Amino acid sequence: MGKTEKETKESGGVLTALKKSLSRNKLGELLVIHGIITSEELLTALHQQKKNNRPLGQILIENKLISKYQLAAVLGRQYVIRTLAAGVFFMASMGASMGKSARADMIKDVPAQISLTSTANSAFGKMNSYPALFDTAEKRSGSLKAFTKWTGMFDRFERELRKSENQDIVREWQNDLAGFQGLELKKMASKVNSLMNEKQYIVDSKNWGQSDYWATPIEFMKRGGDCEDFAIAKYTALRSLGVPEERMRIAIVHDKQKNIPHAILIVYTDEGPYILDNQNKNLVSGSGVGRYRPIFSINRTAWWLHQAPTTTIVASAQ
Repeated sequence: MGKTEKETKESGGVLTALKKSLSRNKLGELLVIHGIITSEELLTALHQQKKNNRPLGQILIENKLISKYQLAAVLGRQYVIRTLAAGVFFMASMGASMGKSARADMIKDVPAQISLTSTANSAFGKMNSYPALFDTAEKRSGSLKAFTKWTGMFDRFERELRKSENQDIVREWQNDLAGFQGLELKKMASKVNSLMNEKQYIVDSKNWGQSDYWATPIEFMKRGGDCEDFAIAKYTALRSLGVPEERMRIAIVHDKQKNIPHAILIVYTDEGPYILDNQNKNLVSGSGVGRYRPIFSINRTAWWLHQAPTTTIVASAQ
């Protein structure tokens, strides 16, 4: 089955944004665009690079024009842009010839399997509109197959729920959440944020021997996790409490204070979007946070690429 007109338009919007980013993601140009160095400083450094045949980043550091942390941040951004683009471009090129459409609705609603209430008849109605995160321009796509860490987590989670050895953890999970039933969404989200933030924070390299691993909620309950594992557990908890899928997104952001990528959960309440963050014990309004710059956000039905409305530069990650 081919793509619908809507799907083609959505995919085209994301691909166009990525192409614009890829055309302007050279190290020197990114440094100039972000105001880290001037055009004149870049030209001088490029002249030195041509003369000495040394890496541009090394020359800029030696000339005290940038720090090692600034260089790492820009190089990391280059990498994640190219990584995401490669996955998206591949899926787009395959979409026309695939017998099945790469639709997000192929992902099972696994959290509903441990639901404490009917997820089909949720007390939380649909919202008329969803404000763009942090006032960014959003490009939506319904194809999630490029996000293998996300889709793979759901597959593993469903298998784990079938195992008898995990039933005690499932019952503990349900008992912990039972008291939150019937609360209005903002208060429910605050309770879930506090509950999950009690778990141990541990980096993936120590926990799993991998640089980036998206743990299932059961794995998280057993072993703790890092930022995206906290966000996934909170998402699953709220979904099992009947919060509609469209009211939640996991957002991968750039933490401008720490200059690192970070993951949070966004919940769209009737009072606006709120952030559930393992770095903050309190619920924070999504309209008043200057610390984070969104890269992409995702749920079980779609993903969104975030772009500053006044620039063509796109920050993205996979």
